[in-house]
Amino acid sequence: MNNLDDYASFSQLDPQNMLGDIGSLPGQIQIAWELGRKLPLPAWKGIDHVLIAGMGGSAIGGDLVGASIVSRCSVPVYVHRDYGLPAWAMGTRTLVIASSYSGNTEETLTSFAAARESGCRILSITTGGELAKISREAGVPVWVFEHHGQPRAAVGYSFALLLSLFSRLNFIPDPSAELVDAVGEMRLQQESICPEVPVVHNPAKRMAGQLMGRWTAVFGSGLMAPVARRWKGQINELAKAWAQFEPLPEADHNTLAGSLNPPDLFGQGMVLFLTSPSDYPRNRLRSELTRKALMLEGLNTDFIQARGNTPLANLWTALHFGDYVAYYLAMAYGVDPTPIAALEDFKKELKAIT
Repeated sequence: MNNLDDYASFSQLDPQNMLGDIGSLPGQIQIAWELGRKLPLPAWKGIDHVLIAGMGGSAIGGDLVGASIVSRCSVPVYVHRDYGLPAWAMGTRTLVIASSYSGNTEETLTSFAAARESGCRILSITTGGELAKISREAGVPVWVFEHHGQPRAAVGYSFALLLSLFSRLNFIPDPSAELVDAVGEMRLQQESICPEVPVVHNPAKRMAGQLMGRWTAVFGSGLMAPVARRWKGQINELAKAWAQFEPLPEADHNTLAGSLNPPDLFGQGMVLFLTSPSDYPRNRLRSELTRKALMLEGLNTDFIQARGNTPLANLWTALHFGDYVAYYLAMAYGVDPTPIAALEDFKKELKAIT
């Protein structure tokens, strides 16, 4: 395990500065929110449901927005991670948001084509690529943002652009004050988890140490469920390590039953429970009882409590903490957190066959 207090060595493992992307996330959210207030938007009326089509880092923003507005949004929101569209997505009462960081995600491009064939209203969000090209050719509004890096490092854009869109369409009350508060809480939290803070005082570095050499499962309910998905993806892509996510209360109806076998491997695992003040009370109880049950079977467990007094602050502080944990885990393993060779090689093989 590499020394996480050897901050000077991080730049050698991280030449493309993923750490800088993580550190600038609060500012990115603010920039994206303001950009979303200015980009062109038709005066759409009569939209009954919204589908967000995307994959990976381009889809997680939809999950996060959906979870954060579900109690106050006037229309249902569905995140579609696949080819094409479900049969119900048709006509002008459906808004399809095609979200692809690169603009070349093949699944999202087929969703765009299906939305055109079905007569849906469409808005595209991308940095460019084929999606921007075909959107402009079809007269579809396209929100282009500038970001140089990995899609997972642009989560502030994929979230705040959508949040701004939903606000402008009057699907939700104005969230600007809550967003400012969330960004402030993120920056306050950074003071204790930034790389200059030594392990003894840095909870994110200590958590990375606990995950070292272990497979990881991340549990979360409600607002924390998409954050658990984000933790899983960041551990996969930054640390090149195995991880899974489990939503509560669903996990108590199946996953918990899998806590008996194979017992010899349980000491090699770590189960994390993301909790927040905005958790539904029964789900908070479920987290406590589920952790107790897993501990009794010999699994390592821990809780991570989100900071802040609002749901958005809870969401973003928990997510940002996880990004730092995944980064420090990459440093501990001695791997570059930016390249994703396994994914790129797979895409090349898939493209060659098609």
